[in-house]
Amino acid sequence: MQATGAPRFGLVAGEASGDLLASLLLQGLRERWPGVEAAGIGGPRMTAQGFEAWWPSEKLSVFGYVDALRHYRELLGIRNALRDRLLAERPDVFIGVDAPDFNFGLESALKSAGIRTVHFVCPSIWAWRGERVRKLAAAADHVLCLFPFEPDLLARHGVAASFVGHPLADTIPLQPPRDSARAALGLAADDTVVALLPGSRRSEIRYIAPALLRAAALMAGRRAGLRFVLPVSPGLRAIVEPLLTEHAAGTTIELLDGRSHEALAACDVTLIASGTATLEAALFKRPMVITYRMHWLNWQYMKRRAYQPWFGLPNVLSGEFIVPELLQDAATPQALAREAEAWLDDAPRREALARRLNDLHLSLRQDTARRAGDAIAKVLQQA
Repeated sequence: MQATGAPRFGLVAGEASGDLLASLLLQGLRERWPGVEAAGIGGPRMTAQGFEAWWPSEKLSVFGYVDALRHYRELLGIRNALRDRLLAERPDVFIGVDAPDFNFGLESALKSAGIRTVHFVCPSIWAWRGERVRKLAAAADHVLCLFPFEPDLLARHGVAASFVGHPLADTIPLQPPRDSARAALGLAADDTVVALLPGSRRSEIRYIAPALLRAAALMAGRRAGLRFVLPVSPGLRAIVEPLLTEHAAGTTIELLDGRSHEALAACDVTLIASGTATLEAALFKRPMVITYRMHWLNWQYMKRRAYQPWFGLPNVLSGEFIVPELLQDAATPQALAREAEAWLDDAPRREALARRLNDLHLSLRQDTARRAGDAIAKVLQQA
């Protein structure tokens, strides 16, 4: 990073969802401080905003303890090298975007050395692993929260935080662009479209994609004319294609290079992995069936530490099951297909869901770039 007079930021964002959030944040920071510089770990959306990626964000795309243990030495080496470089270059503020298992240790080291730290996205301490709040307090000078109930929760633990809303709620239109998305994907206006979103991590593809593909094959066998689209995150096509042949041979499923937002805008229903993508589906007002599968040891760990019955963000934010969740052993191809077909057969239910999701969208539409910039400006003043 070269000094230009504008603020200099270090950033780390892991996997596709973090890359997206960080790119939207960077766009807002550049509008506030033209000439701003940022470097660290990021993905293609961040580099499109002028970010200097010392390592690609896909290096952090692991999930759960089993997957993390396989990559422990590599991740530790990257974090140590990044810490040393940031300590040498001393950005004005370091912003860790999600990826708490990687970022908290890095943020703590930088904070101890006098570099101001911001964590963007409050970890889900209200859902599970509440002990993380102590690590967060030690790591971050300020937390940017996506959801309105989080700052008060953090304040009770002495953590400074601001509700900034969700940047996707600002960028995704209140009225989903269904027709233009279908045209862009080569879909007809009267097609019945099912979007399959098995996740953006390699481990998610391995555990979740087979059931989604088999569900698609079941649905295709029962309903003529269904169209299936499956957005593939960068670098994962070589993993997805063999699974398509193995689990859905004879079923036409169009693989898209990214383009998940177009797929969600265009679809009639989505079978979708729990995570940020479920919130994106909610903002597009789409009926969904939320699912997740993982290594059985990870599942036992998470299940014992869950504080509430919901996993998917639309249900968490609504405080009830407004969309179905099929997790681990319940995530069979038969059950996934049945729940997706139930949405297709019930127009009043779809319309009621759209109204609930529109209210949710409005609550999160807070001009996140401005709010986040205001909070980061205060951190800069404190520095």
